[in-house]
Amino acid sequence: MNLKKENKLSKRKSHLLVFGSFLFVLGVVLIGIKVCNRVSFEVEEKKEIQSFYEIQKDIVNETQQKEEPQTENETIEEPIAELVSTKVSYVAVLKIPALGLEKGLCSIGSYCNNVNRNIEILKESTFPDKEKSNLILVSHSGTSSISYFKHLDKLAINDTLSLIYKGKEYVYKIVNIYDIPKNGTANIVRNLEKRTLTLITCRKNTDKQMIIISELMEEKEYEK
Repeated sequence: MNLKKENKLSKRKSHLLVFGSFLFVLGVVLIGIKVCNRVSFEVEEKKEIQSFYEIQKDIVNETQQKEEPQTENETIEEPIAELVSTKVSYVAVLKIPALGLEKGLCSIGSYCNNVNRNIEILKESTFPDKEKSNLILVSHSGTSSISYFKHLDKLAINDTLSLIYKGKEYVYKIVNIYDIPKNGTANIVRNLEKRTLTLITCRKNTDKQMIIISELMEEKEYEK
């Protein structure tokens, strides 16, 4: 009887060992797939940003050509119109040097303009080429791969950030940082006569949201 019990226990241990090894290998494979997917995404994102930058240079070049005087019988093509119709994933790029952040932004209404996929542009936003505009960007601050604003709490007054948009670079300076209750609404306190860029994220380990207000300091042609 004891020998039979020992054999059963031995077989059970063997089965558990095999099953445990299978789960371990499966876990390693799944982690490997996740890491590979993330690396692939980052590579593709860098390509998309580079493609966006190339288009910005084309916009600047074509704008400069349009400003040159037109000679007799010379026709000027309109490549800018072609650029507008080209399918580009990103409509702008946000750069925050203090955080080493460089992130492409998708157009309002597109699939990737979602806080669970990217930095989201709120529909209430206006782009910096408009007077008294306010571009409002939101993102997560946790530890996941989509937490693009996880280090936003390291920013300080007078830090700069910039937005590349339609062949221009808009440089902003942070003028105010404050917290609001996390209740689904955001009270944005800004100078309505200025062109501003507003960043919003959750304050870690609190029930607050952090609002960062920056004002346009410089507008210049894009240079890379």
